[in-house]
Amino acid sequence: MMTTTAALTGAALSFDEEESMEARIRRLISEHPVIIFSRSSCCMCHVMKKLLVTIGVHPTVIQLDDHEIASLPLPPPPPPPPTTGHGGISSRNPVPAMFIGGSCVGGLESLVALHLSGHLIPKLIEVGAL
Repeated sequence: MMTTTAALTGAALSFDEEESMEARIRRLISEHPVIIFSRSSCCMCHVMKKLLVTIGVHPTVIQLDDHEIASLPLPPPPPPPPTTGHGGISSRNPVPAMFIGGSCVGGLESLVALHLSGHLIPKLIEVGAL
């Protein structure tokens, strides 16, 4: 069952039992400027939260069960790497998945890349998270 691990300031998570999982996730993404979907005990999610808290952002974190993870909207996959003859490409891990202002940022690597490129803080300011 979907659970939250972050305290929300001035907002509450509401759940309509008749709302589909996909609709619920889309609604949560639209209602929270910074939201992370994760499995429980995900170390990458912990690192993402620490990075964001360090710069002054307190994201909403939602823990999903395995069957709920399939409902996450994901960005299009990156172009395939050059073929090296060492087998196929492994499937992408959809969690943790972070959304800023309704747009999927991706996982930890994408968040760190956004931060190192200097685009994270302006994006967080743009959505009112900073």
